[in-house]
Amino acid sequence: MSSRNKPLIEQKSKYLLLGSLIAITIAGSPFIFYLYEIFPSNPVWENSLFTYRSRYYEDVLTAAWTYFGKIVPLFLLLIWFFTCKHWWYHVILVPTIMYAYQLITAIYQDMYLNIDPMDTNQLIYLAPFFIIIISIVYLVRIKIFDKIYGIDLSEIEETKISVFSPVSEKDLEEMEELKKSESTEEDYYAKL
Repeated sequence: MSSRNKPLIEQKSKYLLLGSLIAITIAGSPFIFYLYEIFPSNPVWENSLFTYRSRYYEDVLTAAWTYFGKIVPLFLLLIWFFTCKHWWYHVILVPTIMYAYQLITAIYQDMYLNIDPMDTNQLIYLAPFFIIIISIVYLVRIKIFDKIYGIDLSEIEETKISVFSPVSEKDLEEMEELKKSESTEEDYYAKL
């Protein structure tokens, strides 16, 4: 085996190892979710490292179920975002941000027993992120279609055509002519 092939083989084996770890993690996601069952069904969980008190849910098991119900989809969406090769992969950030916000809200409510309407108005807080992400995806889409179909966007700007452009004289005359003629709808559509 030549020395030039060794780096290529090492790169392929790292790629295979990373892909295998991701596949095992995705396959094990139901087990990660059901980890909530190891938590006690009490308002307080004491262990040698810390003491956790569930104030909002009044049950550590319910709090863990809620947290894992947000963590697992968030984790899977992050894997999808970082491994997606499609041009629209930025859109995956929309549900990712939503799950992250819901997780932070759930932890905040349980830690501080503050029942603000944070979760009910989440679209107001998340709208700026959604607008930015959708704008980025739309710009990427325009650039891709420009490359695929060979559309030169500068040509469109040079023609200065817009919705507010004045109607040409020829078009005005044709519209007047159609208004004056006493034709049926079928004739009108046939002329178009």
